[in-house]
Amino acid sequence: MNYEKFRLTIGVVATLGLYSMLYRENKFYRFFEHLFLGLGAGWSLVAVWTETLKNSWWDKLIGSAGTPATEAAAATAGTNGHWAFILLLPIGFLAYSVFSKKHNWMSRIPIGILLGLWSGQQIQVWANTYLPQVAKAIKPVIPTTFAQLTTSGLSPEALKASANEVYLSQALTNVIFIVTLVSVLSYFLFSFDTKHKLVQGTSMLGRWLLMVGFGAIFGSTVMMRFTLLIDRMYFIWIEWLMGLFSK
Repeated sequence: MNYEKFRLTIGVVATLGLYSMLYRENKFYRFFEHLFLGLGAGWSLVAVWTETLKNSWWDKLIGSAGTPATEAAAATAGTNGHWAFILLLPIGFLAYSVFSKKHNWMSRIPIGILLGLWSGQQIQVWANTYLPQVAKAIKPVIPTTFAQLTTSGLSPEALKASANEVYLSQALTNVIFIVTLVSVLSYFLFSFDTKHKLVQGTSMLGRWLLMVGFGAIFGSTVMMRFTLLIDRMYFIWIEWLMGLFSK
């Protein structure tokens, strides 16, 4: 058995060990669970340095000089280092004081700094994420033309002009969208009593629409699990089993 077949066999044994949890919890599953967690922890340490610390801290601390070896390094070639980045090192080490009973209060300092920076960034993230959605929620519901929507055989000028038109199908789609949006938002009116029948009916419609949406999300999640299962079965039956008996 060559190295490639041996590697695939180890992968199959590990896959079967993890899937043995479907029968019941056992030591075989526990072994591969701890093996997976250990490999993941080791990989995470390398990834933290190569993908985060080196690019965001070390390279900016020491700078770079000379001719870049690759095009990717050309952007930082000949840049001066910023010594102030060294101040981040003791702040980061304070997080490990959590293992000391006497000095564990110092671990709250980097946590507070991170929470403060994260909270400030989330305001901008929220604005960049949701304000465009609010703007896009304002949709026209009155059609400007009743012609059939088609793009075949149109010149670029005609295509540009048709993009500004609101066709009947688009208007109906926008109406469904707005009704869904208003109904779902009305379901979350908890600040005051909603005894009016119109509000109650809209709220109930929003509840059903939310259930439909959650059902679609759950269905896509189940299909994703089946996708992972199919990938593992392909690995076992095609890549390993058929490759094991092939020349």
